Amino acid sequence: MRAYLIGGVIACSLLLTGGKVAAHHSFAAEFDADKPVTLTGTVTKVEWTNPHVWIYFNVKDAKTGAVTNWGFEMGPPHGLQRRGWRRETLKLGDSLTVVGSRAKNGSNRMNARTVTLTSTGGRPGETLDAASSQGGAVVD
Repeated sequence: MRAYLIGGVIACSLLLTGGKVAAHHSFAAEFDADKPVTLTGTVTKVEWTNPHVWIYFNVKDAKTGAVTNWGFEMGPPHGLQRRGWRRETLKLGDSLTVVGSRAKNGSNRMNARTVTLTSTGGRPGETLDAASSQGGAVVD
């Protein structure tokens, strides 16, 4: 009886932890640390959800004037909250500068390392850690 109980506990533990491990991806699977990018734009959408917060913003090309929508991945909500972020830190229309690494596939996506709130919003000029999954970042 004791062997069945121990086996059941082990099986349940593997099932519960296996889903979380399989669902998460590494930084290197999607982003390229050798493609750094710094962009300034205006917030168009905020997705404050697990497993990662995504922010979308319009970036205007200084040469052509063309506007492109970019998305950047940050850490999980709980990790961002430990770094001073709140759900209401960024609002639609806020201006910001993001430093991070571009997506490997060349799409308009990036993994953010830092986000600086520029002249608009409730905390202008403040730079916050984006809880990046890139190596060397602070881990929660």
